Formats: sequence, structure tokens, C-alpha cells
Amino acid sequence: MKSYRGTPSIFEKASGEKKAELEVRNLSLSFGGVTALRGVDLDVKTGELVAVIGPNGAGKTSLLNTITGYYRAGGGTIRFNGRDITRVATHEAVRLGIGRTFQNIELFPGMTVLSNLMLARHLHCRYRFHSACCFSRAARDEEVRHRRILEEIIDFLEIQPIRKTLVGSLPYGMRKRVELGRAVALEPSLLVLDEPFAGMNMEEKEDMTRFLIEMNEGWGQTMILVEHDMSIVMSISQRVVVLNFGEKLAEGSPEEIQNHPEVIKAYLGEDVDV
Repeated sequence: MKSYRGTPSIFEKASGEKKAELEVRNLSLSFGGVTALRGVDLDVKTGELVAVIGPNGAGKTSLLNTITGYYRAGGGTIRFNGRDITRVATHEAVRLGIGRTFQNIELFPGMTVLSNLMLARHLHCRYRFHSACCFSRAARDEEVRHRRILEEIIDFLEIQPIRKTLVGSLPYGMRKRVELGRAVALEPSLLVLDEPFAGMNMEEKEDMTRFLIEMNEGWGQTMILVEHDMSIVMSISQRVVVLNFGEKLAEGSPEEIQNHPEVIKAYLGEDVDV
């Protein structure tokens, strides 16, 4: 991945900055009398791409929301790089290096692609309010630095032609790509992806698969992926965790999960040839 005018590439972070060790222990979550998660354990090591699968209502998105601070766990612990983040607010989880995409796209449809990406750089802005109002030299220089980083992301995701297009006018699959770009612009050490392939046609899925593989294998990006397309999950994941009715049913390599009898029965169907 190229950088602009000698600026260090966003994709060439030092190994220490990429550290993303997640430990989830005995996690529980309830909504009134409904139990969404019960005693869930999850480990993610730096550089891994771990998929979380399960039928609708299994607790996959609830797990992601709890890890990223959108839901408050009812019990258990979540540790990220050795720090307890069980009670950490969402914005603090982002500052600690956890970025995510959403099952339902959370972009600003009335803004351009470039503006949506630029919003994610707020985390890395160092100039103060007064400097921004006056658009001081320091503020201008920093804006240029952020734009160079976004140019890398735009080139990587192959969205140069739509950079100035309003997001609301884009096809659904392309908006998914823009949302991935916004999450990458945060420079997270752990990237959490909630159904990034939903609503895409075959060509769009192939492109997204290519991007995720390059991010994981080429940049060392650590990822948690929730996805229903089993062909994608089994082809790009190093490890798969299966949830069912809020509990962890199985965990293992894609090959082990494909041949796990309880997974076949509970999720893929007893008569499905995997």
C-alpha cells in the first residue's frame, strides 16, 4: 500500500500498535426476562480473524454490542490488551483501539463518501477548537495529514470514482464498503464486523472478501466477523465460534466446525452437506 508524499502508511503500524488481545469470560446479558448471553467465553489473539456464527437470535450481535460498550454486561468480564473494559463506554472502547461496522449501516446519507470517512478521523485530531475556527497553519497541516491517510483507504477499497458522491445515492453494497472504510479510518487494533456481506451481490461479496483477506494477512489486522454466508466464513476465518440460544455451542477451525455434529444439527440443518 502506497503512502502519500513520504507520509508513513496507515497500514504499516508498529507491531506494538497492532496488539489486540481480547479475553471474554463467562459473559452474560439479559433484557428483562430474556437471556441474550449466558456464560460465553471468547479469546481473540493478535492477527487472528475469528468468526462468530449461529442462527438468528443466537446472541451474535449482542456479543459484539457488549464487547464494544453498546450494551452493559450483566455478568462476566471483558479484557482488552490486559485492561478490564467490561464497564467501559463506547467512545472509550474506540479510543482503546476497538472499531466496528454495523448490521444496519450507520452512515450519514446526506454527506459525501469523503466526508463520512473524514468524520472517523476525529479520534486522531490534535488541534483545538480555536485553531479549527481560525483554520490555523497547524490545523491545515493536520487536515492534510488526515486527507493523505484517507487517500490510502480510498485507493485500497477502490472507491475513487465515488469519493464526492452522496452516500444516500449509493447502492447498498457500496455503502457497506464505505462503512468499512470509515471503520478502518479509526486505525483500530481490533476491527469488529457485524454482517459486512449482508445485502451484497456476488461480485460485491468477492470484492469485500478480497479486502478482508488483505487486511488480515497483509496488514495483520485483528478481526471478529459475524456473518451468515458460510462459504465466506469457512474460507477466510482462522477460527470459528458457534453460538446457539446465547450459549457457546462449539469452537474450532473451519474444518472442525463444518464436521461438528451439534453445529450441523443446530445451525446448518441435519441434512445439509457441508
